[in-house]
Amino acid sequence: MKRIIITLLILFSITLTKAQETDSLSFIKSKRMSDDDLAKKREGTFFTGIPDFSSDPVTGFGFGVRTNIYWNGKRDNPLFAYTPYLTKLKANAAYYTSNARELILSLDVPYYNGTRWRFRVDFKAQQNPANLYFGLTESTLGQLRLPSDENTTFPTYKEFDRARKTLRPGGIGEAAFVTDALSNRFRETEYMLNLKADYALGKGKWRIMGGYEIQHLSYATFEGVEAEAIDPVTGENTTAPNGTSLLRRDFEDDLVSGVDGGWVSIIQTALIFDTRDFEPDPTRGIYFEIANEYSSKFIGSEFDFNKLFIQGRYYQKLPFGKRTVLGGRIGVGNIFGSNAPFFEFQDQWSPDGSINSLGGKQSLRGFRANRFLARSLAFANLEIRYRITETKFGKQRFAFAVAPFFDAGTVRDRWQDLNFKNIKYSYGGGLRIAWNQSTVLSFDYGISKEDRLFFFGIGQAF
Repeated sequence: MKRIIITLLILFSITLTKAQETDSLSFIKSKRMSDDDLAKKREGTFFTGIPDFSSDPVTGFGFGVRTNIYWNGKRDNPLFAYTPYLTKLKANAAYYTSNARELILSLDVPYYNGTRWRFRVDFKAQQNPANLYFGLTESTLGQLRLPSDENTTFPTYKEFDRARKTLRPGGIGEAAFVTDALSNRFRETEYMLNLKADYALGKGKWRIMGGYEIQHLSYATFEGVEAEAIDPVTGENTTAPNGTSLLRRDFEDDLVSGVDGGWVSIIQTALIFDTRDFEPDPTRGIYFEIANEYSSKFIGSEFDFNKLFIQGRYYQKLPFGKRTVLGGRIGVGNIFGSNAPFFEFQDQWSPDGSINSLGGKQSLRGFRANRFLARSLAFANLEIRYRITETKFGKQRFAFAVAPFFDAGTVRDRWQDLNFKNIKYSYGGGLRIAWNQSTVLSFDYGISKEDRLFFFGIGQAF
């Protein structure tokens, strides 16, 4: 482990030295911002800080602070028209009504010192007791089932939620009467440090990226914890001990691994094609990536797996309205390794920001986060972002847009079985508020046959 860390530090030092060499800027000419956006881009160093009032049907109502310090440089800087910023330092802290909490620190330096190198450093500390688990195979595509009764199904989440809160006789190792209100939940505690560097090839449209991430993870389920319950006779609300969780059942039946947590050491690699004109809110361009995460005992990890994710995004300005953009995304992923830990099924890693699988505000906005999980997945998103108006308060500029969307996706136990059968879909509408262009506030309301969900947060789904 020490050798790996020392080698990474040496490589990082070498790349910093090389990055100081002069380089022609012709390799990023294709990423020039539109004249309209360029005219509004703010010069110099500035700070954005907003109270973080977010809403998610799983983690609940959240509040905290999200801050960014931007170094944009002057308008005569050769990079000014081609980068969203010269350097960005992000610091976020939040607390949620579900008792989830997180601290995130991130430093991003695109085209360091005018060269082809981009460096990123990320740190995260978080605890979330509201993670959801419905299983780890393509059987999750079926209707919702109680952990204690797989023979009864529910077409909507509302019916399912009421049924799992209804008191039932306890089984082996449970109290006399229990509730399953928390039986699809688990608590995750994570500490993570990630170092990444990428290098622009040729004319700058292609990039190669390498990174290293180390995490410590721990998990808990809620057997015996007092939780909400409904008396099946009177229908009155009460409390009762929670029964055995679905995750604990699957772990004890050797259907999943990783519930004991531990250290995860990961080497990340990616090949990226990117012609977006403005990363936080593009009006045109393509983003394509092939991303891979490799974890093994040979690099100090307690788990062995390999995750491959391929995605493509497309942005096109439409010929109506002042700023109307069609945005689309397609993603396909697979996890290799017969004993990959369950938590690696929860997201797909991307250098541009990881994506929760499959459900929630980043993929299927009409379903709960992690509603559908399996070794392989495929999904697609489509949005039309129509700008309604713009305004300015002092030195702060705001733009307002509406964004109707459509999401679709599915999961399989083998990538060879991915097809267009049993596709889950959702649709809805969103509101976007762009603050000084780089900070985008998103409000989304997603609808599916199973649920209706509202999300609010910083940044767009893609």
